[in-house]
Amino acid sequence: MKLLIADDHPIVRNGIKDIIEDISASFEIDEAEDAHEVIQKVISNDYDIIILDISMPGGGGLNALKQIKMSKPDTKVLMLSIYDDQLYINRALKAGASGYLTKSVASDELELAIKKILAGEKYLSSEVAGKMASFIYSDKEKQKHELLSEREYQVFLFIVQGHTNSEIAEELHISPKTVSTYRDRIMDKMDMSRNSELIHYALKNKLID
Repeated sequence: MKLLIADDHPIVRNGIKDIIEDISASFEIDEAEDAHEVIQKVISNDYDIIILDISMPGGGGLNALKQIKMSKPDTKVLMLSIYDDQLYINRALKAGASGYLTKSVASDELELAIKKILAGEKYLSSEVAGKMASFIYSDKEKQKHELLSEREYQVFLFIVQGHTNSEIAEELHISPKTVSTYRDRIMDKMDMSRNSELIHYALKNKLID
């Protein structure tokens, strides 16, 4: 069994590796620390399962997931995230993820998640499943950030985390002018005019720490 752990934090990668080695000594474990490296390794190798951080540098885990599924559609991907927001979960599953696990429960549920996904099943941690059930069956009006396209939401998250247009442009491989265009669309859709309003909204809705 060949497995790729993709996370930009060495401590997280080592923790996951320890859990996997306890599960079975038969896993051949590879590592990647940003989205670019993940994509290159997927092109060059065949993995039975990839454990992918959703907020990796180099374009982000969701973008990497899409490219993985385009390059190797049958590859099983377990998304690992600090976020339990329904929008993240929904977009990951729509992009082809086989499962979604929050880092807060990873040490307890990672073994079960890997076994189920390798068996061809989907896996959502109990807290994630609860969030999705509430999201699916709720009649409430969509929140403002749910009106954003995937790329707009990605830019929105960079903005509320304090990144400049130039930094966002470099991270997403687009021009600063394009970032400004996305920012204008975000402000228009969310009916806001300043970055401080976006940040306040993101904190209030627990989209960032």
